[in-house]
Amino acid sequence: MSILMYHHITEPPAGANTVERDLSVSPARFEEQLNYLKEAGYETISTIDLVYHLTLGAPLPARPVIITFDDGYDDNYTNAFPLLQKYEFTATFYVVTDYIDRGLSRYMTWDQIEEMAGGGMEIGSHSRDHPDMRGRSADFLVWQILGSKQTLESHIGRPVHAFSYPSGAYDDRVIEVLRSAHFWAAVTTVQGATHHSNGIFQLTRIRVRGGDSLYRFEKKLNLNW
Repeated sequence: MSILMYHHITEPPAGANTVERDLSVSPARFEEQLNYLKEAGYETISTIDLVYHLTLGAPLPARPVIITFDDGYDDNYTNAFPLLQKYEFTATFYVVTDYIDRGLSRYMTWDQIEEMAGGGMEIGSHSRDHPDMRGRSADFLVWQILGSKQTLESHIGRPVHAFSYPSGAYDDRVIEVLRSAHFWAAVTTVQGATHHSNGIFQLTRIRVRGGDSLYRFEKKLNLNW
């Protein structure tokens, strides 16, 4: 089952470097991908739906997919959110809470995040300020993990159980703190689409790149990962 990973839904800015172009899927191409998913009979689920399935055997749709966004860029609200609503899909948005608190340009606002949560989107944590979390003290990790969780919950008014590792970096201590903070699952940047109950804190994803054609997108979805 595929967990798709996006960052920006926008045209790359003039002079964008290779990384920026890679992370930027145009709105037109994103809509093309959503239309393909709809026509192919895919139904979006949340990360927590997947956890219930893996741990309790809860049923899933015939063709489930999870759409995720990392970092909390403002184009997630202005470009992705309306298209998701148009196709009656949901997605999971992993946000960096201190960036929102500080009102940094190119990131969403709390009002926008609250609106998306009210519109059926799942909101997850991507830490407080996007550090490399490997080799850190327990106190530091609690500050990053529990602190971001509490901030999110105070804004959206419901529990936050899903986490995305900043830059995909984690170690055993990070997972221990996530469990202690009552997170139920975490996604990585490792490529794959096979998930098990003993790996809910190491969920793999499929990166959607800015240069992916629709054919390439279809191939990624149908690979035997």
